[in-house]
Amino acid sequence: MATTGLFRLPVSCRSALLRTACNRPLVSFLLHQSHSRISTTFVLTGAQPQSPLVTVSRRYFHPSLANSNSVLVGNREANTTPDSDSLLLDKYEPPKTGLLSVLPASWVPYAELVRLDKPTGTYYLYFPCLFSTLLAAPLAVPMASPLSVLGTSLLFFSGALIMRGAGCTINDLWDRNLDPHVTRTRLRPIARGAITPFKALAFTGVQLFTGLGILLQFPYQCLFYGIPSLLLVATYPLAKRVTYYPQFVLGLTFSWGAIMGFPALGIDLLQNSAALAAATFLYTSNIAWTVLYDMIYAHMDIKDDSKAGIKSIALKHDQQTKQILSGLAVTQIGLLAVAGMAVGAGPVFFVGSCGGAAVTLAVMIKKVNLKSVKDCWWWFVNGCWMTGGVISVGLGAEYLMQYSKRAGEGVGIEGVPDSV
Repeated sequence: MATTGLFRLPVSCRSALLRTACNRPLVSFLLHQSHSRISTTFVLTGAQPQSPLVTVSRRYFHPSLANSNSVLVGNREANTTPDSDSLLLDKYEPPKTGLLSVLPASWVPYAELVRLDKPTGTYYLYFPCLFSTLLAAPLAVPMASPLSVLGTSLLFFSGALIMRGAGCTINDLWDRNLDPHVTRTRLRPIARGAITPFKALAFTGVQLFTGLGILLQFPYQCLFYGIPSLLLVATYPLAKRVTYYPQFVLGLTFSWGAIMGFPALGIDLLQNSAALAAATFLYTSNIAWTVLYDMIYAHMDIKDDSKAGIKSIALKHDQQTKQILSGLAVTQIGLLAVAGMAVGAGPVFFVGSCGGAAVTLAVMIKKVNLKSVKDCWWWFVNGCWMTGGVISVGLGAEYLMQYSKRAGEGVGIEGVPDSV
């Protein structure tokens, strides 16, 4: 068939085609197979010495990526299928530095699963708990002592560490078929097969029971406020499949601690209107903050999310991001100020917490380069301490001033009986 078709061509075309075929170098094929990699090497015989070795390779690091192809030209890798740069997995390397490097090898995948080496998420979950504890302390009757505030804050930190890990495990279980397609998440333990879904589910149960044990160390009223948050923890990963605003659902989840500080210090929100108002405004303020920092975080994955069909506010409003970030910052600071007004906070709070947050957020929004993954990550990590730190310092200073004032009067503080 091919020969017949060739000789049906005009004489001039046939001659040109034959000359081209005769002048091309011969190609030999070398097949290699090792370590789950099959490659076909084409050696161009008779070519110039500088002609590169061309290798078509096929890697099978994950079942969902069995059809991804690449071409190695010299020492560089070129793609032969659309978007294969986001699908091809690099070889996993065990950590050689940091905390994870000293753990037993069998523990490392679980430590990676709970992001033990990336604690920023734990801090973001903890700060609302700290804010509410410091804001609620002056409202407690008697006023909570510094030792009581410290103990409550440490319990909250341990709870944040455990529950953030549980949230990461649940998230990775939901995303086990999506993570391999995103550059930043492709080597997570479940995605790369280091932990099976069943083991991850069992590990989630252990974390949730540990979290319940920590919750039981607080006054029993905290159970009624804490348990409903588990529903949000479980459903957040679904939000990015159905809406472009999963960051709002994350805000509902990560801000829950802004409510918990009040019952943790024995304040009944249903019987104390000032505390209820303060908790409500502080909670909504933290929702705005969560959406703000997670919108910056989402810009790190914006290209891969688009290819994988994952929704985010960064994708929906890529061109208006800085305007939205500015609006969220104004909302956050305004609601934080109203929360302080509800409990009768003084100038130290408004200057330190509200003013400090305004400055740090303004600097971050102005300077962050949303097109740079590295820059977005830097501001996500350091913005946590900048904004969360100044709000905490302002709240802490306000609490200590009120505590010192009442201690000087000798009334209304924990451990000191009221004067007759």
